[in-house]
Amino acid sequence: MSRNILVVDDEARIREVVQYALEREGFRVEVVDDGTKALAAIGRGAYDLVILDIMLPGVDGLELCRRVRSSSRLPILFLSARSDEIDRVLGLELGGDDYLTKPFSPRELVARVKAVLRRTGGEGSDEETKTKLSHGEILVDLERHEVRWRQELVPLTATELGLLASLLERPGIVLSRGQLMQRAYRYDNLVTERTIDTHVRRVRAKFRALGGPDPIATVHGIGYKAAD
Repeated sequence: MSRNILVVDDEARIREVVQYALEREGFRVEVVDDGTKALAAIGRGAYDLVILDIMLPGVDGLELCRRVRSSSRLPILFLSARSDEIDRVLGLELGGDDYLTKPFSPRELVARVKAVLRRTGGEGSDEETKTKLSHGEILVDLERHEVRWRQELVPLTATELGLLASLLERPGIVLSRGQLMQRAYRYDNLVTERTIDTHVRRVRAKFRALGGPDPIATVHGIGYKAAD
């Protein structure tokens, strides 16, 4: 089934390159050139992923991400000329699932889009995996892209779910940040160790907001594991 992608960028050349690369891979693509139009399109459309620039006229990309995340887990891939690590971390803190800097390779962009869609269940994975994982009172449903604690829905993004699932798949096993990057972020070769820590903090905060336990244990000097 073809997936629907919304591209939000104020540079006509970028929109053309992204649209061509994705449509050649069979995706359906809609493009808009500012944040206000993007919000309207998201409100009336059914998209599987948004590719989002940060520096936009009207509503900027970070604010747009914040508004989308207030009511939706729609996957968001930032595509921005702002390459500083603090901008990447901020984008991920606000709920972005990935961050690619300009200039970029269209091939890498397509790979990252597919990787995010795999994490949301939108594309087939190269590896067979269980569709449901349980750990204590935590249940992860990979097909529905849902995480529940005591039947309460935990609103994780696709990337956060991928990280948590990677740990729950191997309870008791400590995974280094490098191993987590390989397991939870296929093709995401710009992800840093600090990015992993950012996602761990977000997962913990979302469980804490529901009164739940910390699902991730830190093993100092090594990495992380599923909490006992």
